[in-house]
Amino acid sequence: MLRNLSAYRPVVLIRDAAEQRMGSTTLQGLQGFQIDGAVFAVRSADAKTVTFARDGHEWRYDGSVLYRDGRQQPSCPESRLSTRMVAAWNSTMPLPVTIARPLSFGGNLYCDNRLGLAQVTPGAVQIARVNGSLQLSAGNPDGDRAAVQVLSSAGPRELSKQEASLAGVNAIAVGRTRFHLSASGDQLTLTPSRHVKLFSEPELKLPPQVRWNWQQRSLWSCAHVDAVWIGLAIGAVGLAIGALACIAASMSPGTTAPWSARAALAGAWLATASSLAAGLIALILQRAGHPPSAACSLVLGAGALLLWLALPGRLTLATAAGAILLAAGLLAQLELGLAAPESSWLRFYQKSAAMLAMGAGFGGMLRLLAQHLMARGTRLAQRSIEWILALFAAVALAALAAQVLWGDETGVFDLQPVELAKLALTALTAHCLALRFNWHNGPQRLAEHGARWLQLIAPALLFLALLGLALVQVDDFSPLILLLVWSTGMGLAYALAAGNRLPAALLICGAMSAIVAIAGLRVAGTDDLIRWGFYADRFLVWLNPAEHPHTGQQLLLGARAIGEGGWLGADHWLGLRALGQSAGSVTNIPAVQDDFAASFFLNRHGLLGGLLLWTVQAAFLCGIVLAATHAHRGGVQARNFHHAWLGRFRYFALCGGAAFVLAHFLLSWGTNLAIFPIMGQPMSFLSAGGSHLLFFLCPLLTFVAISTEGV
Repeated sequence: MLRNLSAYRPVVLIRDAAEQRMGSTTLQGLQGFQIDGAVFAVRSADAKTVTFARDGHEWRYDGSVLYRDGRQQPSCPESRLSTRMVAAWNSTMPLPVTIARPLSFGGNLYCDNRLGLAQVTPGAVQIARVNGSLQLSAGNPDGDRAAVQVLSSAGPRELSKQEASLAGVNAIAVGRTRFHLSASGDQLTLTPSRHVKLFSEPELKLPPQVRWNWQQRSLWSCAHVDAVWIGLAIGAVGLAIGALACIAASMSPGTTAPWSARAALAGAWLATASSLAAGLIALILQRAGHPPSAACSLVLGAGALLLWLALPGRLTLATAAGAILLAAGLLAQLELGLAAPESSWLRFYQKSAAMLAMGAGFGGMLRLLAQHLMARGTRLAQRSIEWILALFAAVALAALAAQVLWGDETGVFDLQPVELAKLALTALTAHCLALRFNWHNGPQRLAEHGARWLQLIAPALLFLALLGLALVQVDDFSPLILLLVWSTGMGLAYALAAGNRLPAALLICGAMSAIVAIAGLRVAGTDDLIRWGFYADRFLVWLNPAEHPHTGQQLLLGARAIGEGGWLGADHWLGLRALGQSAGSVTNIPAVQDDFAASFFLNRHGLLGGLLLWTVQAAFLCGIVLAATHAHRGGVQARNFHHAWLGRFRYFALCGGAAFVLAHFLLSWGTNLAIFPIMGQPMSFLSAGGSHLLFFLCPLLTFVAISTEGV
């Protein structure tokens, strides 16, 4: 038998695929229930609907909509648009296709799915559709709870003192840690998994009835990862075939060239497909609760980088710097995972390694396809390219709409559609600017001019969608800064390409004025902005973090970590002596794996290591600018419309991608070094931003590699 003693962290019993949370019960067979002093009489209850009454009012709840005396309650004043749309859907659709929404007790409002109760915290008690039946539970796992009694023929009983048998239970979840159960005779064995606290020696302070079998964490072996190793092995075979074919071609180029070229191409396709498959399998295994081991993820990430460098093509400055940044980011995330006092910190590194393998595999396929098309001299028609870009923009807009409806500022379905929208915005804008730049060399019919004007303003939809999402969905103004830096970069790129010195000078002066304004705000204060209500809390934390215990604590802990690092790192050996060792209090920084990844890096490797990282980041941006310059030169020297458009499209796309990367670097370093108010944006390559890596950085690196094939 098991009894839950915590009033705030209920234990969850797991039987195969079904879950039962302690402190909850089905409503079927109950005569009523009592929440603090409020008694509700249950009139009817089945698996789909419950009807109960109190104080002369009858309430009916079907798992999605709450009806008071036969009428649906109005929406709450602070309800978001997505909540109102879901409520409208549930009220008009049949029960089987409705979206489940819990009934919440507590608070002073009778609205939506809330039933107000005085002196009870909102959400302290809920009724929700769970495992095909309606269950009454004493609050959500992260909220406050209230005293709940259930009334049945056997008499009243306290819901918080509920006991349950462990017969048939496969695992129990306590907080974020899951214990797998196995019973043998009169012994019960619990094996912890997922979020497990780590100890350097066995813990001995336990009751005599409990024995702790301490074991070292395995870095190589892990369950259900054979498919990942098979994929890595196939990829290695593909790379070996390509290398042997290249060696054979160099030894006897006259006779084996056709055969060796086909073998090298087949090996490259095999390696890219296996990398994509291995990364996808690793990500699925992690989502299923069986992540690959740390060493397996290390081999997966190293294989992806090796594949990226081994593919046929010229190694440019941008590609080399990007590979170094990818390696540094993966190693920093691995270092953080091994230095944290809990096993779950490795999940950020494992996810990044899996997504890098997927991005490298898919990007490698695109590179091979582009090389094949270039070798045959074939190209896509202009209309086909425009349809592809339009479809890309439509997908990005649909993803943003899904985030508004079902997600929040952290994303939707564990993804960040904003990253995909930034890529689509850059590609579509590059296409439109390339058309506008070469306007007079294209078709001259009046009807086609009207259609082309519509094409030129198409990026405005994506830009407005991103701007609206930034103002409504996100709790800081970092997306506004990203769009501002990107717009400035694109405007400067267009002015330089067109030879207009005055707009270029104005944009440069505007950027310098922004730097002076930031310094002035830091010195003079931000009373005007605070009075206007423009994200006042962010500026207040920036000016005086000690008075704000939440976000200010994040800034103070990050500054303390940077100060402890000094010039040579906390170990005074640029982090070499601290590899694999505990990180101490640095892991207490909120979002240290994302927004404050730079603080951890500077703490471990010092300001000297930070300077080396800044140098590689600058080299990466310079490499993209050089590739953009070569692309523009190729567009100017082209003698037909398509080649000129392609050169200018590559130029503007590379400039837009570099502007977004620069904005991420500026925001992240500015946040960690307190140059700007705290804004949540990942640092490219270094932070554990899976969507940013898969949907933006990998496509950008792929496009850079394709654009520099002929350079």
